[in-house]
This record gives sequence, structure tokens and C-alpha cells, in this order.
Amino acid sequence: MDYPVTTSRQLQTVLRALRRTQGLSQTQAGLRLGVSQKRMARIEAKPGVTGFDQIARLVSALGGRLVINTPDARPKTGVPAKGAARTNSW
Repeated sequence: MDYPVTTSRQLQTVLRALRRTQGLSQTQAGLRLGVSQKRMARIEAKPGVTGFDQIARLVSALGGRLVINTPDARPKTGVPAKGAARTNSW
């Protein structure tokens, strides 16, 4: 399942849900990550101030993976993307 995240508040919710889905307490998740329960609580409370490396390791430890998704270069309307070569169909 995909969980789009665009804010740290959304990340907070997703991290907590991933941990709970795995049936882990903060202490157990912290052991997987190599941090204390107190640190796990801080990560979940304020993921926006947590380093990317630690967030990535936590997501992996909880069975998830981080993916960066970009929109298609060409719009689906058939209009060429900005800067795309134009061809004449005469």
C-alpha cells in the first residue's frame, strides 16, 4: 500500500501506523533502530526535525521503503511538455 506524504504531520501518522501494524511498541521499534523508547517517541512526535537517514532506517526497520515519485514528463492531455520538441502534422 502507498502512503503519500507531503507534510511532517502526515509522516508522523504514517510512522506510527507502520509501527502499530507491525504490532511493535516504541521500545521494540527502538531496539530495531538502535535507539531508546524515548528517542522513538521524539521521532514519532516530530519527524520533521529528525534526520533523513534515521527516518529511512526506521521505515526500513518497520518493513517499509521510501519512494520518490515524480509526475510524468508529458501531461496526459496530449499537450507537449514545456520545452518538448513540436512537430507539425500538415
